Amino acid sequence: MKEIHDFKVLERRQLGSRYFALVLEHGGRMQPVVPGQFVEVLVEGSREVMLRRPISVHDVDEERGTLTLLIQIVGNGTRKLAELQAGDKLNMVYPLGHGFSLPLSTFHSPLSTLLVGGGAGIAPLLHLSKVLKAKGVSCTILLGGRTAELIPVRDEFEPYGRLCIATDDGSLGHKGLVVEHPAFAEPYDMIYTCGPTPMMKAVARSAAERGIRCEVSLENMMACGVGACLCCVTDTDEGHRCVCKDGPVFDISTMKKWYK
Repeated sequence: MKEIHDFKVLERRQLGSRYFALVLEHGGRMQPVVPGQFVEVLVEGSREVMLRRPISVHDVDEERGTLTLLIQIVGNGTRKLAELQAGDKLNMVYPLGHGFSLPLSTFHSPLSTLLVGGGAGIAPLLHLSKVLKAKGVSCTILLGGRTAELIPVRDEFEPYGRLCIATDDGSLGHKGLVVEHPAFAEPYDMIYTCGPTPMMKAVARSAAERGIRCEVSLENMMACGVGACLCCVTDTDEGHRCVCKDGPVFDISTMKKWYK
């Protein structure tokens, strides 16, 4: 069930020059959030920003009634959000979209999964990795970026699986693309990915060739968040679909037109 609610900013953490995190408290009974779902944030006090901004949910603490957003500063809206401080209010519509599905134990236990994130696309994978570990699913978490600075909060993933890093410049981990990392070629029961479109398409093509089930979280421009404005439509094997309502997570079995 969707809810419009004023969250209280408990903490704002600056993460290098391009990212920051907001820890937000509901103050009541928070709606359940599936890994991969997102929120639509109201940016107040800005004449340049008229529409809400879609942001992936990075982490959820159901006991505390908090959720965390990992935000990359890319424009007027995110720069305005970066000015928020502890005690401020942030109005959000949540939870939105279709999130990641959890694998069923049909082959062996524990199942083996690969989570591939690039840049700001690492955001929804933390919540996913926590949920998978809680269900006894084995995770390899492969994060990539042009430089080490562009892979924030990587240490937060370490408790939830085997962490692997790839950087274009070799400043951290394997030098090269995530699909070139040795861990990427290992056998898995399921692959999840979120990040730049060329990266996700490469991951999807490889997964299809290897017969591995794979889900991609698309990052199309989204305005309304509920499928009304149609600005985020993508072409799938099943016809045109709204990324905000039918996604952002799609199984690649329906996305051959997109990744080939």
